[in-house]
Amino acid sequence: MAKQKTNNGNAANLGFEAELFKAADKLRGNMEPSDYKHVALGLIFLKYISDAFEARHAELLAEDLQAAEDKDEYLADNIFWVPKEGRWSHLKANAKRPEIGTLIDDAMRAIEKDNESLKGVLPKDYARPALNKVMLGELIDLISGIAMNEGGDKSKDVLGRVYEYFLSQFAGAEGKRGGEFYTPRSVVRVLVEMLEPYQGRVYDPCCGSGGMFVQSEKFVLEHGGRIGDIAIYGQESNYTTWRLAKMNLAVRGIDSDIRWNNEGSFHKDELRDLRFDHILANPPFNISDWGGDRLREDPRWQFGVPPVGNANYAWLQHIYWHLAPFGTAGVVLANGSMSSNQSGEGEIRKAMVEADAVDCMVALPGQLFYSTQIPACLWFLARDKSNGKRGSLSKNGETLRDRRGEVLFIDARNMGTLVDRTRRELSDADIQKIADTYHAWRGEQEAGEYTDIPGFCKSATLDEIRKHGHVLTPGRYVGAAEQEDDDEPFEEKMQRLSAQWREQQQEAARLDAAIEANLGELGYGE
Repeated sequence: MAKQKTNNGNAANLGFEAELFKAADKLRGNMEPSDYKHVALGLIFLKYISDAFEARHAELLAEDLQAAEDKDEYLADNIFWVPKEGRWSHLKANAKRPEIGTLIDDAMRAIEKDNESLKGVLPKDYARPALNKVMLGELIDLISGIAMNEGGDKSKDVLGRVYEYFLSQFAGAEGKRGGEFYTPRSVVRVLVEMLEPYQGRVYDPCCGSGGMFVQSEKFVLEHGGRIGDIAIYGQESNYTTWRLAKMNLAVRGIDSDIRWNNEGSFHKDELRDLRFDHILANPPFNISDWGGDRLREDPRWQFGVPPVGNANYAWLQHIYWHLAPFGTAGVVLANGSMSSNQSGEGEIRKAMVEADAVDCMVALPGQLFYSTQIPACLWFLARDKSNGKRGSLSKNGETLRDRRGEVLFIDARNMGTLVDRTRRELSDADIQKIADTYHAWRGEQEAGEYTDIPGFCKSATLDEIRKHGHVLTPGRYVGAAEQEDDDEPFEEKMQRLSAQWREQQQEAARLDAAIEANLGELGYGE
């Protein structure tokens, strides 16, 4: 993915978001990250919509005084209408007053009242007695400095980056609970770079805080496309997380149709009749209480009825059901999904492979996720592997090669670098290598020729997969990495290694004798 251009303003400073988060986290005091998350993110969101409104308001004032007070002028530019009591300047001026919590709640209510799409989305409990009002005032002062020297789209981009960074840091601070709504950015980028969602409908049936959509939009922009070329759809069963997603997308200026109900995508599929060109999803792993016993006759289970005790194959089939005729999907699942034979899962996997529903499998390195240490993999599904891309859904109209009867296996377990003691990230180079391999294998123009690389990738036929009992673990197919060429004759190597071993033995004996002598001097010898 192309890197974003930078300038000399605070948007470009390396670690700007990290420094800001550190400062904000200091203000948290003894407050739980799960509570503070909504306090901080709500204020960042308020700053964003207020900045966007004020910028457009100034432009309209210069053109036409009457137009500046016309709500439709703002809606036409995908900008929220912000009444006077909701504007950041009003809150900043009153940040030190003891009733600042009430003023923030009033601002949130006023904004919701004037913007139908934000109804029920914004946090409105800043006036609660337990919330430190001095901390609130200091947080307003801190956030006031974000993008202060930037204008228009630059300001929007900085606030969007800050919101995204804060989301990731809160996911880390909350551990397992926080990680449930957040898919690590590097994992999302692998999905996006491989699927290339340039145009069409993009869907996530368990969208969490909306990270899949943010990265999809970034991809389109950075590759010279137009944001209006993709339409965003999603569903989320957790109301609090749905609110985070709505704010996350609004901060980015992304128009979307994100549905919420507490029954979830299996039991109340809000978008049942829609089909999508690209689906990106990170469903909760190995969910056992998904209510599968009530869905035994569901038409989505075209490869077999998923077990009541594990939702992995329900997610895969729900996603495949929603693919358009030439649609593709990328799904994050637990490694067990590639090989499990429990409760009929092996038979479902076999049916999917034999129907050519599986396009590619990627084994990921461990420690990528905030929420779980369970090793994960990526499933790539395709409705039609005879070409997979047609006309407008391609960046340049090309079709892909016929991949029927083949599956690409990529073993990326040795990739990534540790960013702290517990978590790993895939680098830009790692992501590019994985995506380029897939693109070459699919036969994309300008992607180069595909070749199997021992230890990393292998294009396997259905016959080869059958021999492995339809197990889809990449390690079974890619083999071992080739060793570097070794021109040293065997006899010479044995002599060299034997001499080296004898030297090491002698050194070990010398050290043992020295230690024994020292112990003797201390009165501990034999």
